[in-house]
Amino acid sequence: MNVTLRFAWRNLWRHARRTWLTASAIAFSAALLVFMITLQLGAYDMMIDTSLRVYTGQLQVQRSGYLDKPQMRSTVPEAAALAAELRAAGFPAVAARAQGFALASSGSRSYGVPVSGVEPKYEPLVSTIPKRLAQGRYLREADAYEAVIGATLARNLKIKVGDELTLLGSGRDGSVAATIVPVVGIFDSGNPELDRHLVQLPLAAFQEVFSMGSDAHAIVLSGMELRELPKAATRARALLPADRELVVLEWQELLPGIEQAIEADMVQNWFTYIILIIVVTFSILNTFLMSVLERTREFGVMLALGATPYRIGSLVMVESVLLALLGLGIGLVVGGGLAVYFHLEGFTFPGMAELYAQFGLPGRIHAKLSFNAIAVGPAVIFLFTVVAALYPALRIRRLAPVEAMHAV
Repeated sequence: MNVTLRFAWRNLWRHARRTWLTASAIAFSAALLVFMITLQLGAYDMMIDTSLRVYTGQLQVQRSGYLDKPQMRSTVPEAAALAAELRAAGFPAVAARAQGFALASSGSRSYGVPVSGVEPKYEPLVSTIPKRLAQGRYLREADAYEAVIGATLARNLKIKVGDELTLLGSGRDGSVAATIVPVVGIFDSGNPELDRHLVQLPLAAFQEVFSMGSDAHAIVLSGMELRELPKAATRARALLPADRELVVLEWQELLPGIEQAIEADMVQNWFTYIILIIVVTFSILNTFLMSVLERTREFGVMLALGATPYRIGSLVMVESVLLALLGLGIGLVVGGGLAVYFHLEGFTFPGMAELYAQFGLPGRIHAKLSFNAIAVGPAVIFLFTVVAALYPALRIRRLAPVEAMHAV
């Protein structure tokens, strides 16, 4: 094997320019894949994180079955106390939240809207809505009768800060839930659905109006790294009372559309990557074929001296593997360097920060570093390269020593 390696390495440099050109093609495609895949995964993480930070949170504690069939009576008992226990257990951002539905009226206009009861002290930790106020202020007191609403809903109702909003709905016990509250703030979250419909009240006021007692419908957890969420969900489940039919839901269950969009985009991008790899593979195949054709007489002499077609084919395959490893090594260094740089500094382009800021998103994408993100692209290139080398190597099996030695 050592002899084969030495011969293969020597043969690569018999045509140094061709070797460097082929290795450069492999290196370029490998570096491009490493850079694009790490940046793509970083963009996915940014999209997930920003989507969850707007309102949903990374994890939620709910009554079993509430997600599929939201009902007022499917509550989390003593929600504020349980949220406090989770905060005491080390979770960085926890807030209780209740959900209802009401007819919101102002003057001559009325709209059916979801109404959310939140903890004003803790809601800013799990949602960006308190920081996205276009007018007025956010909720202050836990039991104050006041509301903040979305900007689109405010325009539809023709309401402004200081005006009164009438809410009419149904309480948990079937009683009429009605109240009139002043609008103290109007938010522009960047999420059209929330801006069009959502009304927020302090949790204590919501519980009184909707006859909730001390219950709520969800405890929202946030502020963790995405890679830590499975372990965090396991920790949270261990802290839940066993007799209350509570579950911990991860973001994939709360927002399945995001995961589906990521999977669809990943398939589309890999289709583009495979096309790039195929183009590079055909150029490499052409190089290997030229190498075999140029050395036909040499292979004929080797066959005449007793070398087997298998031995010569193995030599060609080792040359191909060494060439691929040379190109991939250079590509990994260049691509990995770019990935590390953009992981630390972030990737942006002119106007990106201003555009994303309109939706409350960060203006930089940080490449995601992981073994899979860096290794998958080069591994696929290596596989395609080895497969491309099989055809020239198999051609050697059809060579006849006398004809090969007389080849021009």
